Amino acid sequence: MSQKTWGGRFTGSTDTRVEAFTESIHCDQRLYRHDIRASQAHARMLAHVGLLTQAEAEQILRSLDEIRADIDAGKMAFSTALEDIHTHIEQALIAKLGDVGRKLHTGRSRNDQVVTDVKLWMREAIDELDILLGDLQKAFVELAERERGLILPGYTHLQRAQPVLAAHYALAYVEKFQRDRDRLADCRRRVNILPLGAAALAGTSLPIDREFVRAELGFAAVAANSLDVSSDRDFALEFVFCLAVVATHLSGWAEEWVLWSTTEFRFLDLPEAFCTGSSIMPHKKNPDVLELIRGKSARVIAMLQQLFVLLKGLPLAYNRDLQEDKTAIFAAFDTVHSCLGVAAPLVRQTRFHHAAIAARLDDGFLDATTLMEALIARGMPMRTAHETVGRLVRECEQRHCRLDQLPDELFPWPEVKGSLGAAQALAAFRSYGSTAPAEVERQLQFWKQRLAQSPLNEPER
Repeated sequence: MSQKTWGGRFTGSTDTRVEAFTESIHCDQRLYRHDIRASQAHARMLAHVGLLTQAEAEQILRSLDEIRADIDAGKMAFSTALEDIHTHIEQALIAKLGDVGRKLHTGRSRNDQVVTDVKLWMREAIDELDILLGDLQKAFVELAERERGLILPGYTHLQRAQPVLAAHYALAYVEKFQRDRDRLADCRRRVNILPLGAAALAGTSLPIDREFVRAELGFAAVAANSLDVSSDRDFALEFVFCLAVVATHLSGWAEEWVLWSTTEFRFLDLPEAFCTGSSIMPHKKNPDVLELIRGKSARVIAMLQQLFVLLKGLPLAYNRDLQEDKTAIFAAFDTVHSCLGVAAPLVRQTRFHHAAIAARLDDGFLDATTLMEALIARGMPMRTAHETVGRLVRECEQRHCRLDQLPDELFPWPEVKGSLGAAQALAAFRSYGSTAPAEVERQLQFWKQRLAQSPLNEPER
């Protein structure tokens, strides 16, 4: 009997070049635990509805455990002739049990089988990423607490804009990564729908019990349309989109810290353990980890594009094109996972150069907007105040001085000079969500308490 799961229709053997071209075992072998788990749930269901005897089901369950142990130990030889992980496991089962092993695939297809495996894997992947993102948030909260009194220049257009507390800056990334966690948690709800039982595309005439399998595998619901199941990769698109957003946030942070670690900025001292040197310039301390995080984001974004192009023209239901989804899914996950693995320890070990930041803090008119608002508070129309401060800044540039060094007579109300200087300007903030010291302290305590709850995003079971 042919080892091909579809061999009965064919009289000849498959060209070895076709086997090499069509195999997916190099990629999907990482799904073996999920394939065995789903197969065991399927076997229990078949026994539950009478399509297997209890003794047959127990043989299958025991043999699948043995196969998993063999793969864990590296004892299974993977072959392109067997195409994918599903066939490898099924053939190993048949080698152990003969006709009993041939019964396992009753009432299912590789079409619904592979989607089930990927969803089982993806639930675990999302849970892993949530833990890593939570740890990165904690690292930024620790940074905020460690540097709670430090004032930084805030930027727009990479030009100095207004003063902000370093803690406020760190908590901005905590907010971004929380949205990433929320997106992944929301994605997980759509992943957590059982595909198995849809068979190839139309369901089956056999008396299977999909609700039984749903409970066995811990899915929240059963997919309602078998045609949709066979073609659905929306969940993969959404997952990789979420990863692309995470990668984009990581890339922006990495770019910022690459700049801030330069001699020109000298805001940060990056840990040596996360930097490298030059093969020719002995003085160099290069931020290679940050640069690679920035660079690897391109791969994740490209994987999202790959999936969109893969899916955009496929008719219902299953098409072999869909085999190519896993390369994008796994590459995106592996890349983001590795970036998150180095991001948190890097944040924890980085230190700010307080003296260098303070020496230039009052450069760049960080207090100009606060001065404008002080004039507004005394009744001056906003646009008039804006123009007035703009003229004062131009006067400073001509005199090569700061705003607080201008003569009193140039100000409409001399007392407004009390708001000048970066520290005074920062102390003037008061709005909710601002960099006001009291508001930042409130935000910091909120995040410390929230991140102490474990897990933050309770996964559905």
